[in-house]
Amino acid sequence: MDKIAQINTYPIRAELKHVQRTAHESRGDTSLLLVEVITRDGIKGYGQVSSTPMKDIAAWIARLAPEAIGMNALARTDVWEKLFALTSPQPGKGGLPRNARALIMGAIGGIDMALWDVAGKAAHMPVYRMLGAENKPVFTYGTGGYYIEGQKLTACADELAGFVANGYKAVKLKTGAAPMDDEVKRIAATRAAIGPDIDLMLDMNAAYDLPACIEFAKKVAPYNIFWLEEPLHWYLQPADFALLAKATPIPLAHGEREWTRFTTRDFMTTGGIRYVQFDATRYAGFTEALRVAHMADHAGVMISPHHAPELHSHIVAAFPRTGYAVESHGSPDRDPIWHHLFSQRAQVRNSYVYMNELPGFGIEINWDYAKTHLA
Repeated sequence: MDKIAQINTYPIRAELKHVQRTAHESRGDTSLLLVEVITRDGIKGYGQVSSTPMKDIAAWIARLAPEAIGMNALARTDVWEKLFALTSPQPGKGGLPRNARALIMGAIGGIDMALWDVAGKAAHMPVYRMLGAENKPVFTYGTGGYYIEGQKLTACADELAGFVANGYKAVKLKTGAAPMDDEVKRIAATRAAIGPDIDLMLDMNAAYDLPACIEFAKKVAPYNIFWLEEPLHWYLQPADFALLAKATPIPLAHGEREWTRFTTRDFMTTGGIRYVQFDATRYAGFTEALRVAHMADHAGVMISPHHAPELHSHIVAAFPRTGYAVESHGSPDRDPIWHHLFSQRAQVRNSYVYMNELPGFGIEINWDYAKTHLA
């Protein structure tokens, strides 16, 4: 029995060429918290957390580590359940504070993903093979169209047309930060630039309330929109999504900011979403993402995880009926960490992710880059 011996974290940050905005956020850098689990036999597994603030999440990982150290490294479900139980304190048994749950779920997820990497390495096989999948290319789309100060309104059209020229068959445009009529102009210009045969998704970053979103959906429908992603304000619930789904023929996508399978389930069963985007690197890890994927498969909802194609492609590959796609950034300028942190990882070519045959998640860390970009 190989037991967990150490859990380490490496917060990594890289500057962006330009400050980039979405409907609700702006950032001048990109970050990733690398989580390392080392077993007593010397196996090293790596997980990722894409939530912030990294130092706070790293502190929670350090606090959770003593609960996991000494446990069977291959009993990842037992580890997950033990850590998750701490988020619901019981009288006399202690527990973790309610006001930090989002950060704690990110911490649990980072440890869990590293344990999946350990499991693959211990079994000498890729994670997708552990899930019963074949090594087939996984469809991916390229995300762009972030708002950059000083650029013309329709700069996004040229950018996404460039993604298409580089082989992408589907692209996603950030929307929701400009007045609605300006957004329609951006979308119209983008559709004209990419042509009629390329799938065009809209990532709205929770920009609208329900009435405004229905109006927006009607205005953009003529441009053959593939989905509306995170269309409604953060506080609106599955019932509100269900009303939106009834008001527009454009499919809805959601789930990247959901913490667990429990709320994600409700969006799939009663909220009318067509694509579920649970992000294992943001909250709860690979174990919970796999549970969400099973629920989606049962419900006939398409699986399209948010970010980290080198990790999430393993899940999509395991669901040939409902596994749709993973997300990648069409430009290395948007995510320099992804392009430089790994000396080995899955490759993106012509709108597909090509996984390798390395054990675990198929990644090897470029420690020269990691050490020079420690936050």
